[in-house]
Amino acid sequence: MTGRRRTAVEFVARTLERCGIIDAERFRPTMELAWPRIVTGFAIMSKQTADLAMVGIAVGTAGTAGLAFALGYWQIVTLLGLGLAGGTVTLVSQNYGGEETARASLAVNQSVLLALGVSLPLVGVFLAVPDTLIGLLGAGPAALRHGSVYLVYVAPAVVFELLNLIASRTYTGVGDTFTEMVARAGGAVLNIVLSGALIFGFGLGAAGAAIGTTLASGFVTFVLAWGMVGRSYGWLGMEPSPVPIARGGPWFEPTLLRQLIEISLPEIGRRLAQGAIVFPLLWIAASFGPVVVTALEVGRRVRALINSVNWGLSLASSSLVGQHLGAGEETEAGAYGAGIIRLSAVIYTAVTVLVVLFARPIAGLFVTDPAAVAQAAVFVAVGALSSIGYGIDGAAAGALLGAGDTRWPFVASLLGRYAFALPAAALGLVTPLGIGGLYLALFLETAVPGGINYWLFRIGRWKAVSRRYRPSSGPG
Repeated sequence: MTGRRRTAVEFVARTLERCGIIDAERFRPTMELAWPRIVTGFAIMSKQTADLAMVGIAVGTAGTAGLAFALGYWQIVTLLGLGLAGGTVTLVSQNYGGEETARASLAVNQSVLLALGVSLPLVGVFLAVPDTLIGLLGAGPAALRHGSVYLVYVAPAVVFELLNLIASRTYTGVGDTFTEMVARAGGAVLNIVLSGALIFGFGLGAAGAAIGTTLASGFVTFVLAWGMVGRSYGWLGMEPSPVPIARGGPWFEPTLLRQLIEISLPEIGRRLAQGAIVFPLLWIAASFGPVVVTALEVGRRVRALINSVNWGLSLASSSLVGQHLGAGEETEAGAYGAGIIRLSAVIYTAVTVLVVLFARPIAGLFVTDPAAVAQAAVFVAVGALSSIGYGIDGAAAGALLGAGDTRWPFVASLLGRYAFALPAAALGLVTPLGIGGLYLALFLETAVPGGINYWLFRIGRWKAVSRRYRPSSGPG
């Protein structure tokens, strides 16, 4: 770190400490873990966002509407992988923090097997019934064609993405977020280059976007797999995983597998609850026409880019809370969790203000028709405002995940999205609220879970839950 950069970090750390947001001594390790993950999250989210923008330029509203429907299914893949990898980061961080490296490696082995078992059937579904999947969401003929083509060509990337998420969470669990950042950022750049060439150079439209995503995801899998089997990256400055996949086994240990599934299932449910809400929202948006479908997706994509901050802070919360719990330091784990939640709220609020101020030019990057730009700009602003709830939700749920407490966050996600957000959106179909129902839904789907998970963290039962998953709970 250069002297100037060190001075800047120290200034920020001391300022945040004086404001009562996070202790300076906790801010440093938090940001050391978080900033590469923020870059990683931005890289991952930017791929589909760039695809949406390029297809919009090359094909028009029919293309972006088709991609919006298809990306709903791709989001399910990503969130399913994040949920599965939630068990990985909990067990890796706690066992690594408790100096049980062999047990952490075994958790990775079993996570890989589960990822393969989940992803291969999804590939078959994408290949077998793409028209049916897109048609269920109310897509018109043109959007149906573009969305179906995207699903077919992106199908192989399902396996790559789930394996990439397992590897990413493994590196995060041991406190290395730089290696995955380099791999993911490289993949994002490659995705944009390949997709751009295939969309504009070869006129492949949605198919070109999907092929670019598949090839780039495969590249990331190769790079991460190299380190996950313990191989050195040499001069690249990346480190092999200290808890590598044990190629010779063992691959199965009943207690650890039970813990992995026990932690992952509610986290998978929470993540799928986050993602599945998009399908009824898209169906409702389709009743207002392809311009609203596109505008909704633009707002969601911009919000996903803002939520890249959560990729860093949420995972830093999981890793640092998990490691301190693994070492038996409950008070310090709680201090880290509380500080990261406050830090997240401050960062998200600042980013939201900037995005709201520039909502119209941001919308213009995706659509060109003035009416479409105006509609998309509103969704961009609403999406940005709703991201504050995402920030609190992610940081609080990350701390709970580090403890292995995933059941109540799952319930919080269900309540926010299906007891509050979905009814609000549906009101727009039967009342003069109209499109305003979608605006309200975007806000409620993050604010309600964020509030509940913050309360769950504050009451502190997660400390007791964590004692079931610490190294002493299973064979060493």
